[in-house]
Amino acid sequence: MISQELKTWGEEGEYIAFGSHKRKMFVRQFGDENATSAKTLLLIHGFPESSYSYHGIVDGMLKTFDRVILFDMLGYGWSDKPTKHYSYSLLEQADSVLEVWKHFNVKGGHMLSHDMGDSVATELIARNEEGHLPNWFSDGLQSATFTNGSMVLELAELRITQKMLLSSFGAVLSKLTFFSLFKHQIRSAHGNSNLTEEAIRSLWEANTLQEGHKKANFTIKYINDRKRYEKDRWLPALSQTKLPVHICWGEDDAVAKVAMAHYLKNEVRKNAQLTIMKGMGHFCQLENPDKWVESTSAFYRLL
Repeated sequence: MISQELKTWGEEGEYIAFGSHKRKMFVRQFGDENATSAKTLLLIHGFPESSYSYHGIVDGMLKTFDRVILFDMLGYGWSDKPTKHYSYSLLEQADSVLEVWKHFNVKGGHMLSHDMGDSVATELIARNEEGHLPNWFSDGLQSATFTNGSMVLELAELRITQKMLLSSFGAVLSKLTFFSLFKHQIRSAHGNSNLTEEAIRSLWEANTLQEGHKKANFTIKYINDRKRYEKDRWLPALSQTKLPVHICWGEDDAVAKVAMAHYLKNEVRKNAQLTIMKGMGHFCQLENPDKWVESTSAFYRLL
């Protein structure tokens, strides 16, 4: 069973075909489809999430932007969840982001990401620095905001479930995932007790679509890309880019701890805007959507 709210979210979106195997990818657009790049917001979700994690903040962000675009990466939410001919590499996921933007004729925009999405965003920034973003994306990236993601892996405190999913036991564990275990891991990662049962269940329901919760041993492989590209590609690109950068962090996060936000500010991107959301954990946009909107939007008023 899934909630009527999640069902409606799916019914009001659309699908595009991605890749040589024409996988179905769920996409949504809110606001004015003719908005300028300066007034367009591009949202990238995390693990184990989907675009639905942002359902509570869309109206709030439309007070700052004229257009908001969301999507479910392959393996998440309403999108297909292939177990063959797709590696779940963050490089492939970055390709899928560009496909979504091309579908909506996006020529540029502000990029806001969470969790795993932070690494997808840094891959796009690396391509931007190399001059490898496509020609149709002519207005380019306007800014980048990062929220609560393990962008510096050595500072992260991964949950035991994450480590096990990456191990040879991953396939077995993913098949045994059930709500009570999922809830325990989400609360453990979040870092405080403020995340409601309803919020956690919304994450769970989106995970169960097409039995995605039984395929977490595939989607978790994104962590391997962090090990491979973080130090040599992604953090250097973040350091070098001339884009305005915002680091916006829930202080209570138990995995991507607040020390990571300070490291990014002090050691990687010194001129970044740093916002610490006190009393908020990893899934800030679900814990307190209004505070999340206020904290992220303040940056855009400075541009």
